[in-house]
Amino acid sequence: MAIDAAHPVPPAIARPRGKDQVPAHVPEELIRSSGLTTGPQFLASPHDFMAGMHRDYPPIFYDVNEFCNAWQLIKHADALFALRHWEFFSNEGATPFPRDPHDYFYFIPIEIDPPHHRKYRNIVDPLFSPQGVLKLEGLIRGRAAALLDGFASRGECEFTTAFGRPLPVSIFLDIMGLPQDMRDTFVQWAVALLHSTDRAAMAQAMKSIVAYIKQAIAEKKAHPDAGVISRIAHAAPDGTPLSDKEVFGFVIFLFIGGLDTVFATLNNIWLWLARNPDRCREIIARPDDLDDIVEELLRRWSVTFSGRVVAQDLQMRGVKMKKGDRITCVLPACNFDPEVFPDPLEVNFDRPRKTILAFTVGVHSCMGGHLARLELKIALQEWLKRLPEFCLKPGAQIVYRPGGVVGPESVPLVWAQPRR
Repeated sequence: MAIDAAHPVPPAIARPRGKDQVPAHVPEELIRSSGLTTGPQFLASPHDFMAGMHRDYPPIFYDVNEFCNAWQLIKHADALFALRHWEFFSNEGATPFPRDPHDYFYFIPIEIDPPHHRKYRNIVDPLFSPQGVLKLEGLIRGRAAALLDGFASRGECEFTTAFGRPLPVSIFLDIMGLPQDMRDTFVQWAVALLHSTDRAAMAQAMKSIVAYIKQAIAEKKAHPDAGVISRIAHAAPDGTPLSDKEVFGFVIFLFIGGLDTVFATLNNIWLWLARNPDRCREIIARPDDLDDIVEELLRRWSVTFSGRVVAQDLQMRGVKMKKGDRITCVLPACNFDPEVFPDPLEVNFDRPRKTILAFTVGVHSCMGGHLARLELKIALQEWLKRLPEFCLKPGAQIVYRPGGVVGPESVPLVWAQPRR
C-alpha cells in the first residue's frame, strides 16, 4: 500500500452532525443526545455518568451531537467484538482529528487495517513490548524520584503540573528523542487538540503540531539517534523505506497519542487516592499484588474512547448498522458493565481478572499499554514510599475538561511536612 501514491486520500466518509443528519435506518427510539464528553452531567462526574449509562441508555444507541453523530457501544461484549473484527468495523477514516484535504495523511498505524497494519507495528513493537518497556524501568524510576525531590518537603503540590503530567510526558519525550524544554508547549498543543470544542482551535493546534513534526523528522533524517522518531524515519520494512507521508503519519500519531492519556489516568487515580487514604495504606501493605492493583485501577479509571467506521452492513443485538455509519466504543462504560464486573464502581483489588478495555484490544490495541502500566506501577511505588499520607487541598474545586480523554484539570494535594 503506497499511502502517498496509490491512495493519496481515503474515500470520503461522512461525519454527520446534528439532528438533521440521522440516517433513515436509525430507529427513532434509539436516538439520544447524551452529552457524552461535553454535557454538564458528564462533566460533573464523568465516570459516574458512564457507569450510569447501563441504567439510563439502551445497550446500543445512536448519539446525536454537534461534533459527530455515531452509534455508541457500552456493553463489554459488543466492544470486544467490534475491536477484534476490523473486517466489520474499520479504522480507516475513524480518527476525528482535522487534516488538510490537499495535504492528506493517514494516522499510522491506527488508521491502517490489516494486512498492511502489521508492517508498521513491527517497527516499534519491540520497544513497547513487555520486555522492551522493562528496559525503561530505571529511567522511569529516576525521573519519578527526581520530581518528588522537587516538592515532597513543601507539604503541597498541584499534582498535574508537579508529577502527573511531567512524569509520563518526560518519559515519552525521552523515548521519541524530543527536547524536554518543549514539554509544556507540546502539552498545550495536545490539550487544544483533544479538549477543545472549537474546531478552529483544534485546526490551529494541528497546524502547529504538523509544522513541528515535519521539522523534527527532517532533523532525525539528517542526524539519526536512538529515539523512536529516528527509528521510524530510517525504517525499511521488507527492504523498502517508508515514504515521507508514511513517516509523518506514524510520528504524528505517536506524538498526539503519547501526550495526554497517561497523565489523565494518573490525575484520576491520585484524586481517588487523596479521597481514600485507607486505600493508600492497602496498596502499601500489598506490594506483591501491585500488578493486579494497577489493572483494577486502570479498569476503574479508564480515560479514552475508540471510534470505528462500519465496513459492511450488519446487526448487533438486533440493531441494524449500515456501511459508513460511525460507532464509538465507550471504553470506560464497557469497563463498568455489571454483567462482567459486578459492583463496577467499587475498586476491588481482588476482582477476578477479566479483559479490561482501557487500552482497547485486537490489532489496534494501544502500543503504549505496557508502558502505561509500568509508569503507573512505578509512580505508585515511588510516591507512596515518600508520601504515604496525603489528601485533597481543602476547598479544592475539581473541574473536568470536555473531550475524548477524561481527567480532572487539576488535583491540588496537601500532606504533613516531615519533622525537622
